[in-house]
Amino acid sequence: MEDEVDRLVAAWRRERPDLDVEPLEVLSRVSRLARHLDRARRLAFAEHSLEPWEFDVLTSLRRAGAPYQLSPGQLLTQTLVTSGTMTNRIDRLAKKGLVERLPDPSDRRGVLVRLTPEGRDRADQALAGLLDQERAILAELSRAQRAELAALLRQLTAPFDNIPT
Repeated sequence: MEDEVDRLVAAWRRERPDLDVEPLEVLSRVSRLARHLDRARRLAFAEHSLEPWEFDVLTSLRRAGAPYQLSPGQLLTQTLVTSGTMTNRIDRLAKKGLVERLPDPSDRRGVLVRLTPEGRDRADQALAGLLDQERAILAELSRAQRAELAALLRQLTAPFDNIPT
C-alpha cells in the first residue's frame, strides 16, 4: 500500500539524489498523523462544547483524583503554558462553571483550582469521545503492533520529556 509520503520521498530521491531523505519516511508520517489526530481531538471536544485547551486543564484536574484540585502552579507544569495564560484559562473555565477557585488551606495567599461536578462530567464525556476517535485511527493495527509502535515512539519522545526546565 502506497501513501502520500511514499510519493513525496520518491520525488525528493529523484530531485535530490545527493540527500538521504530517509527521515522523511518516518517523521513526515508522524507529522501527517498528528494533523489527523488534531482534527479528531477537535471533533471529540466540540461534541462536548470544549476547546482543546479546556480539555487539557479539565483532564489535568480529573487525573489528580478526588477532590480533583490542583494549584495554578501544578496546572502550569502539566499544561506547559505561562502563568498569565493559565490565569486567563482558569477565569474562563470558572465563568462557564467548570472549575472553581478555593483558598489553599496550606498557604493563605494561594488558591486551589477544583473541578466542579459539571466540569468532571464534561471531561469524562470528552475523554470517552476522544478515545473512540483514537481507536478508529489505530483500528488497522493489531494489539501487538500498537504496543510496538508505542514503545518506538516513547523511545523518540522520552528525551524531550526529560529535559530539565
